[in-house]
Amino acid sequence: MQKQRVTVTVDEPLLDAAAAAVREGRARSVSEWIGDAMAQRHDRDQRLAVLSRLVAEYEAEHGFISDDEIAEQAQRDRDAAASFRVSARRAG
Repeated sequence: MQKQRVTVTVDEPLLDAAAAAVREGRARSVSEWIGDAMAQRHDRDQRLAVLSRLVAEYEAEHGFISDDEIAEQAQRDRDAAASFRVSARRAG
């Protein structure tokens, strides 16, 4: 893939984190570290766009998902996660 040099302004703590990643061998360069972060952001944005489209399609077919339905599902998810953690502790 062809690369292009750009100039960016970065908050100092983030630049420090990038430099630490290079020192610790987790990245070959600050440019690589920032490029990886940009790629991750791009991937996340793409997944969120797909999810948004799927939710819109679902709601067009089945109706709007209410805040109560979201809260109820979130509670079921928390309960399932807690149950899984208990089972995992017992198993090992």
